[in-house]
Amino acid sequence: MLVQVILPLPLQGAFTYSVPDDVRDIVGIGSRVLVQFGRKKYYTAIVSGIDQTIPQNYDVKEIMAVLDPHPALRYPQLKFWNWIAEYYLCSVGEVMKAALPTGLKIESESVVTLNPEFDDAEGIRLTERQAEIIAALQHSGKDSLSGLEKAIGVKNIAPHVNALLASGVVRVDEKVVEKYRPKTVTKVRLLCNRDDADRLHEFFDKTSRSRQQQGVLLAYLDLSKFMMRGGDVRDVERDELLKVSGASAAVLKAVVDKGILEIYKDKINRFAAVESDCVKNVVLTPVQAKAAKEIRDSFREHSITLLHGVTGSGKTEIYCDLIDEVLSQGNQVLYLVPEISLTTQLTDRLKKVFGSRLIIYHSKFSDSERVDIWNRLLSTNEPMVVLGVRSSVFLPFARLGLVVVDEEHEASYKQYDPAPRYNARDAATVLAAMHGAKTLFGSATPSVETYWKAENGKFGLVTLAERYEGARLPEVEIVDMREMRKQKSVKGILSTPLRKATREALDSGWQAIMFQNRRGFAPVVVCHTCGWSPKCGNCDVSLVYHKGSRLLRCHYCGYTQTLPDLCPACGENTLEKYGYGTERIAEEIQEDFPDKKVSRMDLDTTRNKMAYQELIEEFATHRTDILVGTQMVSKGLDFEKVKIVGVLNADTLMNFPDFRSTERAFNMLEQVAGRAGRRREPGKVLVQTTKAEERVLQHVRNHDYASYYKEVLEERRKYAYPPFTKIINVYVRNKDAAVCDAAAVMLAVELRNVFGGRVLGPERPFVSRVNTWYIQQIMLKVESGASMKKVKALLRRIYESLAPVAQIKSSQIHYDVDPV
Repeated sequence: MLVQVILPLPLQGAFTYSVPDDVRDIVGIGSRVLVQFGRKKYYTAIVSGIDQTIPQNYDVKEIMAVLDPHPALRYPQLKFWNWIAEYYLCSVGEVMKAALPTGLKIESESVVTLNPEFDDAEGIRLTERQAEIIAALQHSGKDSLSGLEKAIGVKNIAPHVNALLASGVVRVDEKVVEKYRPKTVTKVRLLCNRDDADRLHEFFDKTSRSRQQQGVLLAYLDLSKFMMRGGDVRDVERDELLKVSGASAAVLKAVVDKGILEIYKDKINRFAAVESDCVKNVVLTPVQAKAAKEIRDSFREHSITLLHGVTGSGKTEIYCDLIDEVLSQGNQVLYLVPEISLTTQLTDRLKKVFGSRLIIYHSKFSDSERVDIWNRLLSTNEPMVVLGVRSSVFLPFARLGLVVVDEEHEASYKQYDPAPRYNARDAATVLAAMHGAKTLFGSATPSVETYWKAENGKFGLVTLAERYEGARLPEVEIVDMREMRKQKSVKGILSTPLRKATREALDSGWQAIMFQNRRGFAPVVVCHTCGWSPKCGNCDVSLVYHKGSRLLRCHYCGYTQTLPDLCPACGENTLEKYGYGTERIAEEIQEDFPDKKVSRMDLDTTRNKMAYQELIEEFATHRTDILVGTQMVSKGLDFEKVKIVGVLNADTLMNFPDFRSTERAFNMLEQVAGRAGRRREPGKVLVQTTKAEERVLQHVRNHDYASYYKEVLEERRKYAYPPFTKIINVYVRNKDAAVCDAAAVMLAVELRNVFGGRVLGPERPFVSRVNTWYIQQIMLKVESGASMKKVKALLRRIYESLAPVAQIKSSQIHYDVDPV
């Protein structure tokens, strides 16, 4: 028996392996198997097909192990993977790598040991790094490459290990590593059968001299329902038994030593099903009920419907009403949100409605926790709601009935690196169609492409123009910082109008949000004497100063260095910090409002698993007065006491060389403005800018999505941008700038030979070197209805024709379909 398998590698196609006779009965489509690929490496593979043809270009190897008794995938997951690979121009192996939780991908890792047969180390000239590797191995005996890097404190030691390997000093072996760690619970069981009365009497005799030991036995019989006929014996956890009996661990050990009870470990799923505990029904206002009815009517004609509801209109309640109906029909629901911070706040709201039928899935969970969620969905058809971020589209749903994509306009749904560079919003609609399910998009600021499709009848469209319970949209004031500076009405980052409005709101018991889409303390450090500025050694960007750690940090590759006391170029003590990040803003605002509690929400303050929840709970319960944050604070969060929102520098949102810059600016400003005045008391938004005349700011001030959309659509039509075309960005990367440029020119010429005037570039992107790789970008515009299968075939043919060329061969080429 031969099977085709998918490997988690960027390789085209599947590979054929033979199946041993003793496991043929348990191998099928979707099975997870362990295979050897190459000389030594071992990978988890997924069986994608049964094959009868022996390949001619390589020897067929045998599957080493079948990892599960049942398939690890459900229909139509493989079909979905293939669609993503075809549409987003990548390999299905790259999709597999992204789709499966890390804990399900058993792989081998290289383990380095000293060669005991080598005895001529003194005759070899060792580098300092090689000597450190040998010393580390003499101490540990053996270690992985990553372990050695950590022990020595150096990255990329593979070349040094290879040199030692060539000299015979070390050996490198492959060790299969399973990363999943099941959760175990210590349990207790009685060492006799239910119908063995004599044995039970014997146990009571053995404990008759100890009241505590007999108490343990009686507690076990009560907790386990051992004496109740007609039911199963219940599992009893050790801690529960000790608590109920009041006995110590030593007393329990004595009972175990007498052969009465046995202690054992039991594997459990961290997210096993429990009895539903719903406590609240969804009650809609008349306006919401009308919108919900219109959505149901729309679903009769359209598989996808857009709910265009203003900020604070209660879209979540409508989602809950529709989800409840789908669950009552026995189906499952995928509820997508763009950020983990949203899952944190939504969890409490949705648990009140759906109880234990709600499952959360995002990257803050450990590898083992994500495996348990995967296995929970794989093992049941029960109705449930999965609330998660973009990776949730890969979960093994059984009966998907509805997909809700909240804040559908968000760029966070797009995966940038590594491949597959998919958009979860669009992928979710395809997944829903494969299940025969409906898709509901929701947003106060829909993307131009989505609204255009809704206007033209491809999607259904339902509008919710009123805020919940009659709350008014906030007043938006544009603060011209040029005029403020002329009037000397600016202190630090805050203008006088914003400082005054914030003080009045806080003194009246309200809260404020300050938005700045830049983290760190200061984005630029410059020597006042000679002009020296610290740059990243790996990327073409300035290092950002983080005061808390006193480090200069690159936000692209993570490179860090300590801020020097003196300028390394001229030796003077004249290093100045310019600009404002959230860290500096929070510090200044705390100085301006010393009697108020200021918190900060950005990537630096939300790295641990519970940080989001703690920050949001503090602000929601008014233990924090002012929340300073990046775009995290703009995305769907609901705080009833926020009266003032300050946008501290709108210019950074608009000054970006991209055809979507206006769309991004409007969406983010309107969304962050929507955090204010979400109940009956109206809120106010102050937008600080040096470009008060910009049209997009006028649309935000008037909350006028229709005029903004019409203006942007005409611009897109004029210059042939989406939704009138489809864009594919082709990126060429190389460690050598000249080679990168030459490869990009060659590729662009070949692309023009096939696609003609649809090809623009090459050109260097805004950041032209990231993590030591130089980058060139070519833009390909194709007709919106073009077949991605044909486009991919043409791009593949072009690449294969250029593959032998040295400049192309040494470069990395990847495609970004529908960039945002």
